[in-house]
Amino acid sequence: MRSLFIFSFLFTLSISHVESQYQALLIDKSLTDNANAVVRLDEMKINVLATDKMVYTVNQVITVLNEKGNRHSLTRVGYDKEKKIKSLDVYVYNQTGKEIEHIKKKDFQDVNAADGISLYNDSRLLYHEYTPTSYPYTIAESYTIETSDTGFFPPWYFLSNYMVSVEKSYFEVLYATPELKPDVKEFNLDGISVDKIVEEGKIIYKAENINAIKSESYSPSFRDIVPRLSLRMKKFNLKGEEARVNNWNEMGVWINNALLKDRAILSEATVAKAKNLVKGITDDLEKARVIYKYVQDNTRYISVQVGIGGWEPISAIDVDNVKYGDCKGLSNYMHALLNAVGVTSYYTVIQAGNQKIDFDSEFSALQGNHAILAIPYNDQYYWVDCTSQIIPFGFAGEFTDDRLALVVKPEGGEIIKTVSYLNGQNHQKTVATYNLKDDGSISGEVSIKTKGTQYNQHFRIEEQSKDDVIEHYKDYWDNINNLNIEEYQFSNDKDSIVFTERIKVSATNYTSKTNNRILFKINAFNNNDYVPNRYRSRKQAVEVQRGFLDEDEFEVQLPEGYLVESIPSPVSIENEFGHYKITMDHDSENGLINYRRSWLLKSGLYPKEKYGAYRDFFKKVASGDNAQIVLLKNNQ
Repeated sequence: MRSLFIFSFLFTLSISHVESQYQALLIDKSLTDNANAVVRLDEMKINVLATDKMVYTVNQVITVLNEKGNRHSLTRVGYDKEKKIKSLDVYVYNQTGKEIEHIKKKDFQDVNAADGISLYNDSRLLYHEYTPTSYPYTIAESYTIETSDTGFFPPWYFLSNYMVSVEKSYFEVLYATPELKPDVKEFNLDGISVDKIVEEGKIIYKAENINAIKSESYSPSFRDIVPRLSLRMKKFNLKGEEARVNNWNEMGVWINNALLKDRAILSEATVAKAKNLVKGITDDLEKARVIYKYVQDNTRYISVQVGIGGWEPISAIDVDNVKYGDCKGLSNYMHALLNAVGVTSYYTVIQAGNQKIDFDSEFSALQGNHAILAIPYNDQYYWVDCTSQIIPFGFAGEFTDDRLALVVKPEGGEIIKTVSYLNGQNHQKTVATYNLKDDGSISGEVSIKTKGTQYNQHFRIEEQSKDDVIEHYKDYWDNINNLNIEEYQFSNDKDSIVFTERIKVSATNYTSKTNNRILFKINAFNNNDYVPNRYRSRKQAVEVQRGFLDEDEFEVQLPEGYLVESIPSPVSIENEFGHYKITMDHDSENGLINYRRSWLLKSGLYPKEKYGAYRDFFKKVASGDNAQIVLLKNNQ
């Protein structure tokens, strides 16, 4: 009986210990501050067995504190022909650490990991979303992956997201032979305490008690501020293709010889057609424009993500036959057509998106999510995206501008920065004439001309329906109540890359009327009232990725019988962030006010101590834009 009692006591103690380690009340308060979830354990163990065999195991335990933290309880594990899920389990615990649910692999939904635009995609996804009944709760997931792809290592972030803290982080890589040892590059580890162990056949990083961070307006991108690791193997396997890459030059050689080889062949008939298209044209850039227009008019974008197709383009002859392709296939197709007419171009791999992300010039790991063309001409490059039927030739916009990309040349790869649109090049000119009436209504005409990245933000409106256009302007001019869009027309100069909008508008009750006075904001059509968030203790630097210049000219016809009683003084502000200037001329004889405004915001990276001054600059702009003019009725 005594032995049975001891066994029963020890068994109960063991279960209590397992449960107690997941009690939410045990979490240190410093980890719950500014946190929606706490990662109790974040563990990854990678075992590199060969250039074409890697196994990694993930164990992650997350305590979700509130409803906002629920998104961190979603378990998603991808797989494909080369990537197999060997095991998958999820356990859910309540706030006292008691197990309340066990989710097995068979309970997961198995879906195609389609992106909505892929014609072919063999990637699949197992996912499960737990629906909580109370908070806090803890979810523990573990899975093991076996893959023949060693070109990519799972990314390792010591902090996975904003408003998430980490109790224990453990990252381990084992490798079977010295040749299989991966290179590791560290980022932003200064802010945390990390134990690092490097021994023969083993690399380990351990960290504990990493506090959550808040998202802050105008901070650098998350990947640029959090502690993380990047890994690569110099000899690797990708979808059955072997590679040995020590630097970007060799990466370019491998892409050119392994992925692009024999992909740019066209039929004799298509070569003849291409040559006929540029017949009589001697300038290479003009030839490229003609070929680009042909590609836009005769192909469409559809993604292909099957096997090596995620990296290797469809052959040019196949694109020519079926008239569609993904970014790789269409870029390679245009490259082939340019070859046919004697124009040099280079296949280019880039990390595309509105957030500028550079290729790491010192770390030649497989990366990038998009392919474009680089066309050398007169000692510069023209960057051409072949996936859109509407983007002008050579316009990078905000999708591929101002970032380091891998240009693949026959002699090897080269890291080159794409075109930058700097400050005043991102220009918007708004010219308006409008009439104020005694009943508070306004009517007038507005012209908006945009260039650079501001062109990118405007020109797609010409593709929209009438209802969507009207809704757009009501949102764009949300400072004007009861806005009516009477007419509009657009002009898209794709050669100069200038977009012009002409809009005829009217609105009731724009002004405020008190007795014999009318109050109104003269800046009706480019009014800014945005002020960045205030932070008592700013943590991150201030980054303005893209600057701009707005220039406005408004002529306002005052209602008959009214005089200007009060008009704002001129404004002139110049500082390291840019400038803001306003002038107003009152022509009392003709009842007119001429308004001039110029706002330049410069791109740049500023220390966190500058945020207060930066925010104050926006406050002054908002104050100036919303200043009112007071009119007094002349009773004489």
